[in-house]
Amino acid sequence: MGVRLSRPHPSLDFPSSQHLVNCHLFPREFSIVTTLKVSLVAPKVRKNEYIFSVNSNSQGRLLIGLRFSRDRLHFLFRGRSEGVMARWVFRGIELADDRWHTLVLAFSGHYATLTVDCNTHLELVHSKSLPSDLSIQGSRFHIGSRGRWNGLFSGLIRQLVLVPGSDATPRVCPSSNPGLAELSVPAVLLDLPQKETRSDLTLPSYESEVRVSVGLEKSCSSSVRGQLWFNPIRRALYLCDGTLWVPMLQESQRLDYVLEQQILSTSSETYDIEVFSVQGLGLMAAMAHRSPSLGSAVYLWRDGGFHLYQKISTHGALSWRHFTMGKKIFLVVSNSRESTGKEETVEKDELSVIYRWNKKTQRFVHYQALQTHCARDWEAFRIQGHTYLAVANHRQGNTNHTIDSVVYKWDRGTQLFVPHQALRTSGAYDWEAFTVGPYHFLAVANAFDGQTTHVDSVIYVWVDGSFRLFQTIKTFCATDWEMFQIGSRVFLVVANGHQLHGNGPGRYAINSTIYELDMSSQLFLRFQDIVTYSAVDWEFFTVGEESYLVVANSFDGESHSLNSIIYRWQGYEGFVPIHRLPTIGCSDWEFFTSGEDSYLIYSSATAPLSKVFRLKTH
Repeated sequence: MGVRLSRPHPSLDFPSSQHLVNCHLFPREFSIVTTLKVSLVAPKVRKNEYIFSVNSNSQGRLLIGLRFSRDRLHFLFRGRSEGVMARWVFRGIELADDRWHTLVLAFSGHYATLTVDCNTHLELVHSKSLPSDLSIQGSRFHIGSRGRWNGLFSGLIRQLVLVPGSDATPRVCPSSNPGLAELSVPAVLLDLPQKETRSDLTLPSYESEVRVSVGLEKSCSSSVRGQLWFNPIRRALYLCDGTLWVPMLQESQRLDYVLEQQILSTSSETYDIEVFSVQGLGLMAAMAHRSPSLGSAVYLWRDGGFHLYQKISTHGALSWRHFTMGKKIFLVVSNSRESTGKEETVEKDELSVIYRWNKKTQRFVHYQALQTHCARDWEAFRIQGHTYLAVANHRQGNTNHTIDSVVYKWDRGTQLFVPHQALRTSGAYDWEAFTVGPYHFLAVANAFDGQTTHVDSVIYVWVDGSFRLFQTIKTFCATDWEMFQIGSRVFLVVANGHQLHGNGPGRYAINSTIYELDMSSQLFLRFQDIVTYSAVDWEFFTVGEESYLVVANSFDGESHSLNSIIYRWQGYEGFVPIHRLPTIGCSDWEFFTSGEDSYLIYSSATAPLSKVFRLKTH
């Protein structure tokens, strides 16, 4: 069931400002999702049938249009030269077969792709890109026409959605019925029987008249059944089914800009933040402070900010890791006090400690100490019902970087962690545990072998009760791995710190790299390089249906005061920068949510402060 037109109608014609609120320029990166059906018996001329168009209100000239013909689609837009229309043509697509077809068109700069029924994929590279200054102020959208008799679409339209971002394909595909893949089809259209209609009816077959009301509130009853309501604040279009308003089109949440929420003064520089939740109390943040005399601290989230909750004695803490076993809550700290030249003192101070949450005192208490060597990171994970901890031992003494890092296993008899497996590492900086289907992986970021930062980092896979080599990847002072998934795609991104060999000069502006798991070769392959500045952390997060990465840039060779950057996933373009956040010696990013709001917090390794940012969405 869909909309059939016999003449242009005011209900399918509306100002652009109702959809693109406070936006006078048409976006350069967007997708169009439409489902349509075209009869086998085509009109004599099918060259100028418009699925939609945007016309200037003053002169009525075409600004943007999606035009249909028997075996091709035309996307038209007004170029930079006054009066000149540019055209992108997708050829060789057979749509006039009296069947439903779902099309996804994605546009970004000079690139455009068309996906038909989650299968056929066409890509165009055009010499002319959609201009970034295409003004739509005072313009109007026309659905199924050009706003006049000439150009009226003769088929059925089931959905037509304008989506922010340059690739909406993962939002509708895969689909069990790709010809009817749904992104924004109202439920009332899915099962309502068709009514007999007159030949001159210009509106949907499920109702003899459709009106669009605009406002913040509107009641739905049997008397307004089939009518539309547009809410300009939510930017959502609803259809009344006689009782409830059914969403037809509602813009998904998307990161708009970033606001500074809190500047948190800390007792000393902070290398790492671990944000977690404790039932009954709420969000907490464990901060790894550099100062051995002042120790580290746990903060509690209250009234839109973090406040000191508990001090914990640590020795040059570099990281915290939170994990649970049943109802038991634990924190483990990486102690790595810098060497004083007295190895016995170093050994004593490098006992990393596991703390357990005490429900009675509402505090973390000492539980178990483990011998570590300049530990940089802990990773907790579960395999086949067992809990494991992996420590990244960075170096033993001042010079020995090629040493064993250790995987510990929880012993249910002794109620302690015991060594399970030793893995040879080179200046290990970070562990990342993740699963893909039935397989368990553990990736180590190797930073330095005593001579060079040009060392291999290693990905291990769990086989028969222990980790075995899966893949080695050349890295440059790797400081962090972050695994994330977008749809069914699996990625690993590495933070490369700097290039250094022997006594030569170091390079801090280098590529960090995103790798994607290739199922056919069963390897992680290079997907995208991103220039970073002594990167020490990546954090992946989502807002609504959008995916983001933020990098901790810490040093450019001259200064610790530089921008850390938020990148947004753009489909085939990969990640593109969208926000630059001024940071000082940024050492870690953590994403968290509280209520309906989303936040980022960063720590500084060169200043006694951390900052919380609130993510504004639209």
